[in-house]
Amino acid sequence: MKRNASAAWQGDLKTGKGTVSTESGVLTNTQYSFSTRFENGKGTNPEELIAAAHAGCFTMALSGQLGAANLVAEQLTTTATVTMEKVEAGWTVTGIHLTVKGKVPKADSAAWDKATAAAKVGCPISRLLNTTITMDAKLES
Repeated sequence: MKRNASAAWQGDLKTGKGTVSTESGVLTNTQYSFSTRFENGKGTNPEELIAAAHAGCFTMALSGQLGAANLVAEQLTTTATVTMEKVEAGWTVTGIHLTVKGKVPKADSAAWDKATAAAKVGCPISRLLNTTITMDAKLES
């Protein structure tokens, strides 16, 4: 399985503008810029998209872990907070915090703790932080 997204950028870092799009069409030329990333400008940014991806992936993984324990959630909600800090090497994502709430009939705290711990390490986006990155880069004139 492969999924595609694209980005385009025009201009310099601080005054330029970019757009991101997804193959599904959920995002189509969605604006991002220096101000949406480092200030409070209107638009999205890569860290917000990673937070959304992590929240969605984790919540589905948690549902799967609960299902493996014969439990079905009535409601699961996850907020992922990406922290980005300027370190010696430059701006770096230094952590992601997941805030998870669940209403799961018949679940006890031991089953919940086991399922959330397994989902945290098993979700593909959690594992993405330690992945191989490959690239094809072509400079066009």
